Amino acid sequence: MATKQKKKTTAVEKKLIGLADVVITAAERAKDPTIAIPIRALSNVSFNERKGLIEMGSKKQARSFFNVGMAKKFMQTMLVADALSELQRADLTTSLREIYYRTKHTIADSHENTFDTQDESDPVIEDLEVSLAALREELHVRAENSGSIVGPVVFGDDGDRVDCAKLGKGGYSVPSIVEPEYLEIRRCTADFVLLVEKGTQWNRLSEDKFWRRYNCILLTGNGQPPRGVRRLARRLHEEHRLPVYVLVDNDPWGYYIYSVIKQGSINLAFESQRMAIPKAKFIGLSSADPERYELPRNVGIKLNEKDIARAKELMNYQWFQKPAWQAEIKRMLSSGLKYELDALANKDFQYLTKKYLPRKLKEKDWLD
Repeated sequence: MATKQKKKTTAVEKKLIGLADVVITAAERAKDPTIAIPIRALSNVSFNERKGLIEMGSKKQARSFFNVGMAKKFMQTMLVADALSELQRADLTTSLREIYYRTKHTIADSHENTFDTQDESDPVIEDLEVSLAALREELHVRAENSGSIVGPVVFGDDGDRVDCAKLGKGGYSVPSIVEPEYLEIRRCTADFVLLVEKGTQWNRLSEDKFWRRYNCILLTGNGQPPRGVRRLARRLHEEHRLPVYVLVDNDPWGYYIYSVIKQGSINLAFESQRMAIPKAKFIGLSSADPERYELPRNVGIKLNEKDIARAKELMNYQWFQKPAWQAEIKRMLSSGLKYELDALANKDFQYLTKKYLPRKLKEKDWLD
């Protein structure tokens, strides 16, 4: 009878085992077990102008067990690391929510829970990602699917052939794990990717078959795009050399979403190399568009104090220092208004697909 071959320990699993070894070694030497966690904040990132990416610095924070202020966080980190190691051994994937429940229990002889809410466990997973230099997907953790794609691209998903040109206007739900070993791009004949902030605009573009008339891929993350959507856009750009155009609201939050897609995010700077798209272009909605496309002021929304503070904050970021971007943000601030993409419906329900985007593409009217 043939014996079952033992599963080979993966590189990620070895890193997780290394964390356990830190605790064991410290215990054997009667020392305080301590791990170093890179700081995920603006104070520890820099903008690499040559690469066009936000990169994480070298600052780290020590997380130790004998420190009263850190003991719980240390314990939580080890609990999550153990759960992730279990996934590696079993070759399973799971959700952020299930990690929370897998590691939650009441500490013996107390009324203290290891975790009270998922808001505590999710950041620990991010801490482990950056500490181990391993993406969440490599740790076998996925988020809820929250993106959609339609257009001339064919995927291989778990052995199934998925033709995104033949799935109706609802398209294909983008998985949270889109790495090549999970999602194969079998064929792609598109000319570009249009990454749309809002699901409502994506629905309009899909219903009007904009992707067919302009031979493009329509992609949305329904707001701030999740990692799966950003990674898929990056793969399409990198593997098939497709330009990526980003369509967002004309407000500080739309600008920020664009910058996250283009340069990466401050909180996840360690992932920029595999997720950001430095050549992505901002196709709108621009602060110059209300005048250019004759949108009435009454469809604009007055900037509030939070909007103004956020806009000024963006202006100070190194990656927004280009003259065109400084002018863009100043123009919005001077107008005192922000505009949603939905406001284009004031002209016509199909104005976005029949007038606005066709003109933008024809005139190459975008910001870099």
